[in-house]
Amino acid sequence: MKTGSQLIADERERQISQEGWSATHDDDHQHGELAVAGACYALTQSGAIEGGANQIVDEMWPWHESSWKPGDPVRNLAKAGALIAAEIDRLQRLNVKGLAPLTEGAASTAG
Repeated sequence: MKTGSQLIADERERQISQEGWSATHDDDHQHGELAVAGACYALTQSGAIEGGANQIVDEMWPWHESSWKPGDPVRNLAKAGALIAAEIDRLQRLNVKGLAPLTEGAASTAG
């Protein structure tokens, strides 16, 4: 059985190889959309949203509703983790380019 981190890595690889969501594609999402999408998939498992998945897509999903594809709990969380990892990678690319300095908290916890 794969670990959660392995499932997230597999999903991220699937997003890149099958969906074409490359670094260049991800860099176009400059307003936190990747993080919000990851949060949406994670929230489907929390029970925190009274209206469930339909309310999440209506109120929060950053893209067209046809791209909202929740599934079983483990798959949703793997998607959530992969989208959040994509956002982390995007922010790190900005930092390397000198376009987005690390926050004080991030700098003190690095390494």
